[in-house]
Amino acid sequence: MEQFVSLKKNDDFGRVYRQGRSYGNKLLVMYVLERGQDQESRIGISVSKKVGNSVVRHRIKRLIRESFRTHSKEWKAGYDIVVIARQEAKDKDYKKIESALMHLGKHHHIVNSEGESQ
Repeated sequence: MEQFVSLKKNDDFGRVYRQGRSYGNKLLVMYVLERGQDQESRIGISVSKKVGNSVVRHRIKRLIRESFRTHSKEWKAGYDIVVIARQEAKDKDYKKIESALMHLGKHHHIVNSEGESQ
């Protein structure tokens, strides 16, 4: 399975929250901070306890992570991305989470369009 680099440190999350741009939709909120095109994009996923118990929260994280991984070639390099799941995401299936994530990526202009190379 293909691995990707993730945000782990609280300072990294804080920097993206403070300095990054944010857009949201019904299911997710995405913060994006540019860090340089020569570096790989990193993703951090946050799901609040308000969303549900640990099983529900981890399921949402897995769905977001898998959506990011399956479309990894389409994401532009050099960004720190934080994705926050809203409460409405807890009952949604993979396709809905995937389309919400890609919608926000396109809104931030960090997803390559068809035919465009990295």
